[in-house]
Amino acid sequence: MLSAVANLREIAQCCSEGQPLRDHLARWLGKCLGEFLAHRVQTIEEAFGLHPLRGGVPWWLEDAMRARNAALQELGGCFYDSCSISAQARQIYVAAMRYAGSAWRFDRERDVMPTCYKGTANALLWQAFKSGAQMPIGERQLRTILAPNSERQL
Repeated sequence: MLSAVANLREIAQCCSEGQPLRDHLARWLGKCLGEFLAHRVQTIEEAFGLHPLRGGVPWWLEDAMRARNAALQELGGCFYDSCSISAQARQIYVAAMRYAGSAWRFDRERDVMPTCYKGTANALLWQAFKSGAQMPIGERQLRTILAPNSERQL
């Protein structure tokens, strides 16, 4: 599923920029659309290989949760690395709640992260909130996301 989403993103970018598709992308897109148009699949999402995987979570929500989790993991690693996982989760939770109650009210309408956030914890919080996945999340879920060597629960 992740490769299908990556293919679709690259196709969308090429189309937006008026660029030709690379050969493998054009063949993949043609095959997927052919499957759909020939009624060999029931939905366009199925044609692109975007079926729900984890307990019925839609592909777009799983993708959003992966983006959110990556931003939160980076936040923990960059700004709270000397703390235990529990302490990281607590500090990230507090920071996320503050951000939700203050700057996010204005930032949610922005398509681009404010430049003053570059290199700060707010940059990663903005990414996590902008991912489209639920934010803020509780400490328990944060501990699961921040745990090393885990599949990182979505």
